Amino acid sequence: MEVQNPDRVIREEVIVNAGVDEVWDAWTTPEGIKTFFAPACNIELRVGGLYEIFFNPDAEPGLRGTDEMRIMALQSGKMLAITWNAPPHLANVRKQRTHVVVRFKQEPDGRTKVSLTHDGWGEGDEWDRAFEYFARVWRDVVLPRLKYRFSVGPVDWDNPPELSLE
Repeated sequence: MEVQNPDRVIREEVIVNAGVDEVWDAWTTPEGIKTFFAPACNIELRVGGLYEIFFNPDAEPGLRGTDEMRIMALQSGKMLAITWNAPPHLANVRKQRTHVVVRFKQEPDGRTKVSLTHDGWGEGDEWDRAFEYFARVWRDVVLPRLKYRFSVGPVDWDNPPELSLE
């Protein structure tokens, strides 16, 4: 029997062509979220506040995206920590929560380094699939769209770009 690593963590980072205040706003305001992350959201920027990202805003409540996720901690312009759930096709893992921490660091050239850490993974086949899913989505979709947003412009949700950090 193979023993899983209970301490596995997803770590990704990207350098964005914008100042830290602009990038912070992209992650923490409804207007910003809609420019790179998803077409709709519900953000209450306070500890305990909602951090709901709606990838499928027309779906029934509970199936739209990160329904009912919460902000665990925040430092304006520096760090955002949120609970996270799995997509609906991973129903057992979706009932539980993982943790995402996003850190923002101003680079000397005026750009911003965004570092993302995603942890709190359980063990078993469905957890493995959730881990693999998010390792791919953070690396190949979310962070490239953030970079795109500040290099090209806001994402057109009727025709979102296919991007990768590679």
